[in-house]
Formats: sequence, structure tokens, C-alpha cells
Amino acid sequence: MPTPARVVVLPQQPGPLQIVTLDLPDPGPYQVVVKQYASGVCHSQLHQMHNPRANPIVLGHESTGIVLQVGSAVEHVAAGDMVMVTWVPRNANGTDRAPESATLALPDGSVARSQNVFTWADTTIADEQYVVKVANDTKRDVTAIIGCAVMTGAGAVENTAGVKAGESVVIFGVGGVGLSAVVAAKAVGANPIIAVDLDDTKLAFARQFGATHTINAGQGDPIQQIKALTTNPSKRNFMGMPVSGADYAFDCIGLKQTMEQIVPAVRDGTFGARTGGTAVLVGVPQTPVQLNAVDMLINEKKFVGSIGGSCSPDRDFPKYLEWYANGQLDLDAMVTERFSLDQINEAAHALETGKISGRAILEF
Repeated sequence: MPTPARVVVLPQQPGPLQIVTLDLPDPGPYQVVVKQYASGVCHSQLHQMHNPRANPIVLGHESTGIVLQVGSAVEHVAAGDMVMVTWVPRNANGTDRAPESATLALPDGSVARSQNVFTWADTTIADEQYVVKVANDTKRDVTAIIGCAVMTGAGAVENTAGVKAGESVVIFGVGGVGLSAVVAAKAVGANPIIAVDLDDTKLAFARQFGATHTINAGQGDPIQQIKALTTNPSKRNFMGMPVSGADYAFDCIGLKQTMEQIVPAVRDGTFGARTGGTAVLVGVPQTPVQLNAVDMLINEKKFVGSIGGSCSPDRDFPKYLEWYANGQLDLDAMVTERFSLDQINEAAHALETGKISGRAILEF
């Protein structure tokens, strides 16, 4: 039977977020209805709010909850199971069926669309590929951010870049995603782990998660400071100069300035011996970017993208839950703000104005 829900809707026309009460339909064959406990509040949702749209949108893409109903073809979860909802297919290699993005018929007759899922709601309906089963004793609140923030930052370090012990890492932007990248860098034994931000409070916070050095990009040239921390006089680049720069640089922001900084932040190649460093774009870009092609050519540097941390949730979420259980991933500290569903516009404003040092969640 239909399930009542309160859902945050972004109207087609500019204006504040609205909370709409409606009935979710019975699940289709591959759908799951989930009563949610908590959802992350991700910065990428701000891009959706500011960009033009052809229809109303339902938002949110990371949560924890309990299954209420499953479709006839769903086999991996059942009513009563604890789950995480995420926007990345849980096992893309496990099926030939393309998962379907959620849509909602609104009371006014319009249809709201999602980017795969919606979790800014006390109850949601999602394709089973976006629903990951977890242990029933999984903590209900802070684990919600594993479904985007943690997997995006930590996965970029582990899966996309494949950082190894002893390699140097610099992370631009240490919000929830950047902090997760710091945690993963520490877990794999990277050194040094350099955090770059404009906020001294966030930089101090990053040290709690494993950053060995911090740089305030508003106080001096961050590239020069990174190079000073990573110069290796025993290695020479194409021009015969000492090699400097990190092995890996991660942009967890996606601004034009930071996208253009991560390439010069990575080390030059050692001519004839090894290639240069790797710049990894993690944050969602909203502008074009200009890269120094000569630097990339001569120093054999690489610029790569990382979407969702290249994660496979069925494989990676249990590991991140284990990190949380053993103290490697302090989700309780990372979640710095909590809001109710009725405070969604307040939460969005706090995120946009930089008042959230870690990650915010909605609690239902």
C-alpha cells in the first residue's frame, strides 16, 4: 500500500526549498521503500539549486534507514533490514540492468526528478542498486555520510589514485569530502599529508583526522609552500632542477582556481626514470579550466577525474564501517551540524556560507 512521506522539493522556479507531504507508490519490481533515520547534506546539492532546471527536483543522495517494502525482483534486502542509500550503483558489475532514477508525482500534478535518488525525505523510494544492506546494529545517524562524503574522498585516495605508503599527498578543501580523503591517506600510510584551505579552523580540524601539515591558501602562495615541504634534491626533472611537489594532489572543491592549482602542486617527473605526479579532480566543477600543457608534457604529469571515489558500495561500505568501528574514521567528530527536515533551508544556507566545518546531516 502507498507510504506517506515528507519530502524536500526544489521548485522549478527560483525560491526556497519546500517540504511536500505525499504518498509514495508501492515499489516496482526493482524498487525499495526506505524509512530514513539520517541524510547527509552535500555541497553538490547547492549546484542543483543554483542551476536552471526544467522541472522540480528532489534532492539528497546519502542516508541510513530501514527497509519498509521491496519489489518482487529485489533479493538482497527485505523489510526490516538496515540499509544505506547512495547515488552510486552498489555493484555495477553485478547486473546488466541499468538502475532507474527516482521520480515523484507531486500533489500539484508536476513530476519531480532526482539525480538517481533522493534522501532529503523522511521516507524514500529507490532502485535496489542504490540500496546497500548493512548490519542491523549500524549506528543510525553519522553513518549516513558514508554514502557520499566518505566514499568520494576516501575512494579518490584508495581507488582512483591508488596512493601507497610513503607517498606524499596534498588535499585542497577539507570539508567532509576532504577530511575523508585525509583519513584514507593516513590509513594507507601516506606521508606527508598536506591539507590546504582558507579557513584556519578547518585546517586545525584536519590535523585531528591525520593531516601532518596545513597551508592557509590565503596566506602566501600555496604552491610554493607545497614545493618547500616536498623538495627532493636527490631527484632531477627534465630541466635538471630538484624535483618538488606532492605525488598526488586532490581538489575536493572544484573551483577554477583550485582545479588549476593541483597540477603545479604535484611533483615533476624524474627524466628517464619516473613520470610526474597525479592531480585528481574530486569536487564538482562548475566552470571551464585552463591547464599548463607544457608543465604536463615536460614533467609527465597526469590530471584525472574521480567520480564518487571510483567506489563499489557493496565492496567499500563495509570497510568504511569497519574504519568507524575501530576508530580510524571518526564520523562522530566529522558530523559537526545536525538539522531537522523543517530546517532544510537553514541547513542549505549554513552550507553555502561556509558555516559547516565538517559535514551536516538531517535527522528524521
